Amino acid sequence: MGEDVFEARPDLLGERADHVLGFSLRSMCLDGPEEELTRTEHAQPALFALSFALWDVLAAETGIVPAGAAGHSLGEYTALTAAGFLGFDAALTTVARRGRAMAEAAAVSPSGMAALLGADEAEADEICARRNRMGGRLEVANINAPGQVVVAGASSDIDWLVENARDLGVRRAIPLKVSGAFHSTFMEPAAVALTGALEEVEVSEPAFPVWANTTARAHTRQELKALLARQVVSPVRFSESLIDMAAAGIDTFVHIGPGEVTAGLARRTVDGARVLVVSGIEDIGAVAEAIGTMGRP
Repeated sequence: MGEDVFEARPDLLGERADHVLGFSLRSMCLDGPEEELTRTEHAQPALFALSFALWDVLAAETGIVPAGAAGHSLGEYTALTAAGFLGFDAALTTVARRGRAMAEAAAVSPSGMAALLGADEAEADEICARRNRMGGRLEVANINAPGQVVVAGASSDIDWLVENARDLGVRRAIPLKVSGAFHSTFMEPAAVALTGALEEVEVSEPAFPVWANTTARAHTRQELKALLARQVVSPVRFSESLIDMAAAGIDTFVHIGPGEVTAGLARRTVDGARVLVVSGIEDIGAVAEAIGTMGRP
């Protein structure tokens, strides 16, 4: 994963990152094994580091200062670091601690997540309430886009949801390949650990605003640490963030990082938005040219 990014930014992704993490990031991403890379304690710092490095190359080539930024879950740390709220080393250290804490919390009891296709937040809330009246533990975890809400719960609750989706009025419930019920109260131990980790982090004034997952509003320095700790136990209000950004005048969104999931969410959420993707070094030239022709996104 990300060989081109490692080649472009060895200063960020070489010894500097390895010193923070205590393992070879390059070896983990390029050599695996896959089951190690996909463990949340490894996947989180890897995705953060690669995404930030891609942003750094794009920023250097375009000189652009965005009108604002947002990130989905882990991506919020990339956005905050790009804006200058957090330094790279401090953010990488915090993300690594976050990943370990979430993995430890997930190991306490079998749990998971599922995407509800064709459901809005109110419908998902009602489904969760129905299951919880039966003695279950199901919670809304992500509000991603119109018609896509993710819920988190015990493994038995996710199984029930998948089996009964049609009867619950949901077009389909798709179990996600994750190791736990993230962004739910299952992560309370991780929130406690993250609160302690964030106490050591210095927060600076940003170059541009970053919308918070928990509030769908722009962060302030004063509340940033508390919101990041809350983020692991609270729903990710990503579609609301995109809508609020659009209301602030932003009409072009650039997905930065492996894959292009948030690009799809932006297209579904903001009518008429222009959406660009930087998932590798080869995308930067075309995106830089597109940005150069339309001003500030």
